Amino acid sequence: MKAENKVPALIILAGGKSSRMEEPKGLLKHNNTFWVLSQIEIFIGTEVYLGLGYDSQLYFDAIPWLKDAIQTSIIYKGKKIRVVINPSPEFGLFSTLQSVLKQVDTNQHVFILPVDVPLFDKKEQEKLSTQECLIVIPKYKEKKGHPIKITTKFWKSLLNISLSDKNARLDYQIKKNTQSEISFVEVSDGVCIQNLNTPKDWQTFISN
Repeated sequence: MKAENKVPALIILAGGKSSRMEEPKGLLKHNNTFWVLSQIEIFIGTEVYLGLGYDSQLYFDAIPWLKDAIQTSIIYKGKKIRVVINPSPEFGLFSTLQSVLKQVDTNQHVFILPVDVPLFDKKEQEKLSTQECLIVIPKYKEKKGHPIKITTKFWKSLLNISLSDKNARLDYQIKKNTQSEISFVEVSDGVCIQNLNTPKDWQTFISN
């Protein structure tokens, strides 16, 4: 089956310090489980990569089977979960993304989702998944959100960028492409533009 005919793999980026949240965002309690597992459960595809960094040991303490998923994929609720440790989390989000992409099949398109952005509903995931542009970005009321879908052609080029480069950021690399290579998809689920950075953000989110 060609990559464009199936749901892209989901990359969840959770390698940061979560300093403003004061605890790892992926380990916040949500729907009687952990937030990162709640995100995985709503995903419509079957392949998930979790990029960890600073708080990796805290994730392993809370969810022990994640450590086993470093060596080989672990099946969780019908999905193949693979954990990748970013050895240089001090370089930020892009370094975690690079670390994960090095482990992804070169024919696999991907969704990129920071752990602090809620994954929107299944209908919107399907809408994003069927778009065939080089880069697909959801928009809600004119604001750009996540997950961003990127094809293999684009993401393979990201592996050639030095982490010391001032342009080692996904948004900078996206801007280098022509308008014809980027598709903006209007969605009706506004969670895609949220950023759950602080305890106040979290409380507002879970109370809605």
